[in-house]
Amino acid sequence: MAKLMKEAGVWVRSKKKYKVTTNSDHKQPVFDNLLKREFDVAQPDQTYVADITYIWTQEGWLYLAVVIDLFSRKVVGWSIGSRMKAQLVCDALTMAIWQRRPSAGLIVHTDRGSQYASRAYRKLLLANGIKGSMSRKGDCWDNAVVESFFGSLKQERVQWKNYQTRLEAQQDILNYIAMFYNSHRLHSYLSYKSPNNYESEMMKLKKAA
Repeated sequence: MAKLMKEAGVWVRSKKKYKVTTNSDHKQPVFDNLLKREFDVAQPDQTYVADITYIWTQEGWLYLAVVIDLFSRKVVGWSIGSRMKAQLVCDALTMAIWQRRPSAGLIVHTDRGSQYASRAYRKLLLANGIKGSMSRKGDCWDNAVVESFFGSLKQERVQWKNYQTRLEAQQDILNYIAMFYNSHRLHSYLSYKSPNNYESEMMKLKKAA
């Protein structure tokens, strides 16, 4: 079998290492679930979802925090680093705030991870008039949209790579988000438009009305 596979240029793709990213065993306060799986949102910058995932490189783990606008499924904020600290999620949300300038009352839904329950993150929400929301303990379906994005990222890009360095992985992931996912990837939920095209068309319709 090994000889035939070698002659055919076929190899076995091993499963990536598993890394737990959610530590809900903490004593920090948690937010109520305001989202309640209401993933259909009629206007931009009303409800965001956020989470952290991990990418293996030959230098060690790399962590990716993202913020997604449920209106268009667009990744509006992200942060990548070698440490899974509160600063990682704060930087991703800060980017989203800086780019989108959402009004007070925005809901940001996450899991119960210690990063999202941290004092720094809660302070950032308070300073910007943002309402925190959290999934029920151990229920990934409460944050299904961002989990779906991570699935797409890993199936369409990460699993085909063997990153030698964290920098290589970071550049490739940023390329996927900015140059493919937001700009060109078609979503059935968006009537087979990319997030950028969907937002652009909705803005044109709003102005025409």
